[in-house]
Amino acid sequence: MGREFLPVFSNWAETYDAFVTGKDPAYAAVFGNYSKMLGKIAVQSGEKIIEFGSGTGNLTLQLLHQKKRVMAVEPSAAMRKKASSKLPKGFTQYDGDLLEFPEPPFTPDTIVSSFVFHHLNAEEKRAAIEKYYALLPQGGKVIFADTMFLSLQAFQAILRDAKEQGYDALLEDLISEYYPLISELEALFKGAGFTVSFEQQNSYAWLVTAYK
Repeated sequence: MGREFLPVFSNWAETYDAFVTGKDPAYAAVFGNYSKMLGKIAVQSGEKIIEFGSGTGNLTLQLLHQKKRVMAVEPSAAMRKKASSKLPKGFTQYDGDLLEFPEPPFTPDTIVSSFVFHHLNAEEKRAAIEKYYALLPQGGKVIFADTMFLSLQAFQAILRDAKEQGYDALLEDLISEYYPLISELEALFKGAGFTVSFEQQNSYAWLVTAYK
């Protein structure tokens, strides 16, 4: 369910916000335009939202600032603890992941995430997308930002660049996790019944919007 990466994020909880704001040169390009991406997700979301991989609460905050109802789902206790220092007092965070999560307290019109979906392998991605299609009402949508690549050649070029720059941690990340090609994701969403579009945000990240 992507939880094999949970120890990484538990260790990353205290420094994650520094990474996404470009403090680490190796990840600066990965998270370029990070705040703008979260803003786009928040603006395009409906009113009742499930957020998967809510992490340190950055997207959650943007959604709450727009007066939206949010079910924030995060598997890492360390991440939830970090988020609780930012989020409104009494806000409930749920222990769960992209595939296994508590019963939502409302019928969602939008499912969102940011830099999370690549933790699922291909079969898990398919299962998650099919589950979201069943969960959403007609007209509901999935919106997420994540690292993905237009082609295998584009992915290989990124790997070469990371190696040449000496970004060993980034290189290991790119090799060990399940970063998809856009064509693969498009096939999964369309296969589940969604209409899907992709908008590039930087050399790594794309914004995915899928309507039921």
